[in-house]
Amino acid sequence: MNTHSFFSNVRGDLAAGLVVFLVALPLCLGIALASGAPLFSGIISGVIGGIVVGFLSNSALSVTGPAAGLTAIVLTAISDLGGFDIFLVAVILAGVIQIVFGFLKAGSFSNYFPTSVIEGMLAAIGIIIILKQIPHAFGHDIDNEGDFFFIEKSGHTTFDTLIESINYIHTGALIIALLSLAILFIWEKIPFLKKIKVVPGALVVVVVSILLNEFFIQSDSSLAIVTQNHLVSLPSFTEIRSGFAMPNFTSLTNEKVWIVAVTIAVIASIETLLCVEATDKLDPYKRFTNTNRELKAQGIGNILSGFLGGLPMTSVVVRSSANINSGGRTKLATIFHGFLLILFALSIPFVLNKIPLAALAAVLLMVGYKLAKPSVFIHLWKNGYSQFIPFVITVIAVVRIDLLKGVAIGLGVSVLFILYQNLKIAYSFKKESSQNGDVITIKLAQEVSFLNKAAIKNTLGSIPEGSELIIDASSTNYIDFDVVELIKDFRNVKAEDKKIKLTLKGFKDHYDIETTEFKHVKIKDEKKQYK
Repeated sequence: MNTHSFFSNVRGDLAAGLVVFLVALPLCLGIALASGAPLFSGIISGVIGGIVVGFLSNSALSVTGPAAGLTAIVLTAISDLGGFDIFLVAVILAGVIQIVFGFLKAGSFSNYFPTSVIEGMLAAIGIIIILKQIPHAFGHDIDNEGDFFFIEKSGHTTFDTLIESINYIHTGALIIALLSLAILFIWEKIPFLKKIKVVPGALVVVVVSILLNEFFIQSDSSLAIVTQNHLVSLPSFTEIRSGFAMPNFTSLTNEKVWIVAVTIAVIASIETLLCVEATDKLDPYKRFTNTNRELKAQGIGNILSGFLGGLPMTSVVVRSSANINSGGRTKLATIFHGFLLILFALSIPFVLNKIPLAALAAVLLMVGYKLAKPSVFIHLWKNGYSQFIPFVITVIAVVRIDLLKGVAIGLGVSVLFILYQNLKIAYSFKKESSQNGDVITIKLAQEVSFLNKAAIKNTLGSIPEGSELIIDASSTNYIDFDVVELIKDFRNVKAEDKKIKLTLKGFKDHYDIETTEFKHVKIKDEKKQYK
């Protein structure tokens, strides 16, 4: 199969697109609700993210739509700017800024994300999905589907809602969730069912859950899920018309609009780069996304979203991983999910409004498990503490705070480990004994920075009196000025005072360190000259 051909996996991609649609629908609505925006603005963002960005993007698997990470910014901005119509102008400007980022090749920033941090982000998102969906599986739907923050809108933490949900279990919702998980598990494990790509397990879950709940309703059972807060809730045509907004361009001169635009552009771009990098790691064919083109595509998407009354968008891991897990292999899947969003949302909302949130919670629980399964933690543990510790800290920080701050903390920890490793590999130390005393060789590494100064200084200070020392820089491309000065000072003072037979070799001419070999007399003269 040609993995890069648009029509190389049509049946698999259409089935995956259907699953992504089922996952995206409640998230689009939930994020809009959490953002204080019209409900249909989330659908608009999802449609444009799927069709337009999906077509323009270089990524075969990444899915774009309204992002949970932007909800707090959107909620505050709508209030501060005085209306959703003014906010839409900021979304359009943010899109323009993202296109500029793309032309400035800011996408290369993604090359500096360590694997341990990306893996930690993915595992953390998986854990967040699990923690957030368990209450929905219990039928305790107090929290919005699009709220991925540890501190929820209600003021409760994720753990508070999780524990509280035990006291509010809806038996019918729990039965549907457990049955849905069983169907998904069977679909994964039985080879025959797994090969039927045109009928994904998530679709079976949705159909079975609707039919089972209808049976509960018709039989007047206490298990029936009838209240709308336990079901998908698409806005009516009247609500869509009343909530529809167009950008108010009279606010272009408003300084606050530009500040919001820059904020959205920067945060949306960083989230997109993180999610695209993560999606590339999940890609079974290990393809690489042109991140600069991705930023341009996201920018065009946000411009259109702003013009049509939609929310700002980013590439999102939850929908992207659902795409991959469901057999999506080309852009067709994400584009198809965009068409399904607009088609079903406008044509048959009464059918979608019958879907229990408990069934969709089961689909998302499976997505979360695949992102955070124990084998991921075991794999990072086997890679050593320098990989495992940044990974775990990223997981904890993303779960406990939010995606961007958590990743920033993980990056900081990774940098500390890089610096520590750099300190260790500044040089190699070799000590040999001979009849005339110890012969010590210090072979400098390819790069020696100022961070290595302390380690080299301590090593030179511990050289025994009367020993023979060789400092070899023949393999070194760069030595920091501070380290060069340290070696000169050692040559001119310490080596003579401790009667150390010093050999300096391999230093490039521009360091102004003359190659020496046991030249104490010369060193003494140089010392006087140095003084």
